Amino acid sequence: MKKKLIEDEKALSFGDRMADKIADFGGSWTFILSFMGFLLVWISFNIYWLSNKGFDPYPFILLNLILSCVAALQAPLIMMSQNRQEEKDRERAKEDLRINQKAEEEIRSLHRKIDLLIKYHEELTKAK
Repeated sequence: MKKKLIEDEKALSFGDRMADKIADFGGSWTFILSFMGFLLVWISFNIYWLSNKGFDPYPFILLNLILSCVAALQAPLIMMSQNRQEEKDRERAKEDLRINQKAEEEIRSLHRKIDLLIKYHEELTKAK
């Protein structure tokens, strides 16, 4: 099973691997904290150091554009990664079902054998 997953990972296209990496980073505390730091630096730089006459004065229209672009690009990449993960989960569930069905059939077979042994044992005890 692990071997198949490793082969599946190798079969991913460049875009799929990038989407996974971006989704992993975009959903991490590292991203959240670094982005909050970026926002604080941007706002502080424009308000305090440039006396609100900088390249993006309050109400920070350029910053809003950047935030919108990040959200517009990040959302589809995260969705692609989630869809791929969902497909992997479906495949794992199918494999689990197949294994469980095989185990159930083996258990039924063992029950039949035990029933035959019990029947044989009862016949032997009656014959004595």
